[in-house]
This record gives sequence, structure tokens and C-alpha cells, in this order.
Amino acid sequence: MSRFDLTTIGEGQLRYSVPAGTRLELAENFQISVAGTEANVAGLLSRVGWHCGWFSSLPNSPLGHRVANEYSLAGIDLSAVLWREAGRVATYYVEYAEPPRSAQVYYDRANTCFTNLVSDEIDWEYLTDTRILHLSGLTLPLSQSLRQIVPEAARRARAKGAMVSFDVNYRSRIWTPEEAREALLPLIRDVDILFCGRRDAQQLFMIQGEPKAIVEQLGNLTHAKHLVVSLSDEGLIGWDRKEFFQQPAWNVKIVDRIGAGDAMVAGVIDGILAGNFAKGIRTGAVTAALALSQYGDQVITNRGEIELLLNAPHSADICR
Repeated sequence: MSRFDLTTIGEGQLRYSVPAGTRLELAENFQISVAGTEANVAGLLSRVGWHCGWFSSLPNSPLGHRVANEYSLAGIDLSAVLWREAGRVATYYVEYAEPPRSAQVYYDRANTCFTNLVSDEIDWEYLTDTRILHLSGLTLPLSQSLRQIVPEAARRARAKGAMVSFDVNYRSRIWTPEEAREALLPLIRDVDILFCGRRDAQQLFMIQGEPKAIVEQLGNLTHAKHLVVSLSDEGLIGWDRKEFFQQPAWNVKIVDRIGAGDAMVAGVIDGILAGNFAKGIRTGAVTAALALSQYGDQVITNRGEIELLLNAPHSADICR
């Protein structure tokens, strides 16, 4: 039996944000929270009862411990985190906005403890002792060593019999579509679970069409048994190469868009871990809606709340 239900490798960050109406260049105060796309997934799954481990590297400083403390509260196992006596934590900055402007995200992720990782420093036994290894395309372009570590993680996990989950997660401010396509195509070919946004499918892989056609075309690029395409405010669609499962998005008042994709991924993986992909697609819509209705990248929820929403999706009364 595997030690973990899910493990992942990724960078922990501090997010500095300003509200709509405030420009970063004149900001005097920031709202600070902890972020990290892979840990967002592991954290939500930990909160609903799965045993999840996160490998990363952090500085032994108040900022490094700020990141670790928040993930520890989510229930993630942090025993393999590589602590360094020197180095920095990655940051990113969010400038929220109202129309006609759109929210802007700016990254400061160069030369961090995590981006300086090399393969020999990875606790491979820890990372591959799992039912599912979850990886993200957001990590690949952060450094040359990480561009080698992520595919190596996938190979090692498969060799141990673990499923590999991969979220394309393209960010145009980190690398170009051409760079991303060259690195991602060989990697996604052999994953078991593939997540991709409709816009990423169009921009990176030149895939067009209706949702089912997009999923089927993605299927031509990978051997994945489970494929999931996020349709943004239209919901999501999944395909297990036998059946399609399409779920509309919830009608939700959006408080914060950042982290909704990670929440959706966690919801789907929750269903896969339980042996119910169809329910995972439904759960992914619920967890994405919960993310949109909360501030910060991480979703604070529990199994009972998710099940209640799945069974009574139109209830908005006060629970006393």
C-alpha cells in the first residue's frame, strides 16, 4: 500500500495583492496570503480527508515558515521539505481591477530556494510512494533544472506504479506558447490524468471546436485515461475514453478568481481517488465555485460542506 494518496512537487509563494481601484505602483498596503498551484491541490485534498505530501524547498526564515505553517494547517505532510539556511521565497503580485481594466498578475520567482533545486536533492522515495503524483506545467519554466526534474518525477512515479496527473497551467508571463508546446508535448503523452483549459488547448496545441471535440483532440496527444478540460465560466468536461461528463459552472458571486483552476483539479482528483470519475467532475465544479467565492488561492472547506452542496446545489439559506 502506498504511503500517500497524492504527492506533488512545487513552489510555495507569498502573494501580495491590492484591491480594485489601487494601482501597484502607488500601493502602500498589501493583503498577504500563501500560494502555490500544486500545494493548492494537495491542501484541498488534505482538508477532505486524503493523505497528501508536498516536496519543495524553503528558506529557514520567517517568510519560509509563513508558507509552511499555512500548508501545515491544511493538513499537508511537509516532512520532506528541503530547508535552506539562505535563499528567498517566491512572490507574486496581484492588482485587482474592475472593467474596463482586467486584473494583472506579476511574478518574482527567479533564483529562489525552489528554482535552485537539482535532481540529487529530491527525495524520490517520498515523492513516488503514492497513488497519484500531481505535476503542473507552471513549474517547468521556472529554471533549467526544474525543466528536467518534472519529467523525471513523472518517469519515476510511473516506474513505481503510481498514476501521474498533469495540469497544463500555461502562464504567458513566464514562457512563450512555442516554448511551452515544445516542453509539454512529450511530457503529456504518457500521463494518466490530463487537465487543460480550453484557452490553453487553443493557444498551445491549436485545438479548436466544441467541448467534446477539444477533449478528443487532446486525447490524440496523450495516452491519459482521464482527460478534463476547463471551460471557464461554462464549467468543465471530462472524458474517460468511454463516456463524456459535462458539468456547467455554478452561478456564483466572484470574490477572487485566482486558485479556482487548482480547486477544480482537486475536486476531480477527489473523485478519481474514490473510483468515481463522474462524481469528480461534479465535485470539481463545486470546489471551483467555492474558490471563486473566497479570498486567497486556497479553498477552506471540508467533506461535509462539499457533499451538502453536491446534494442541495440550489440552497443558499443560512445554516443555523
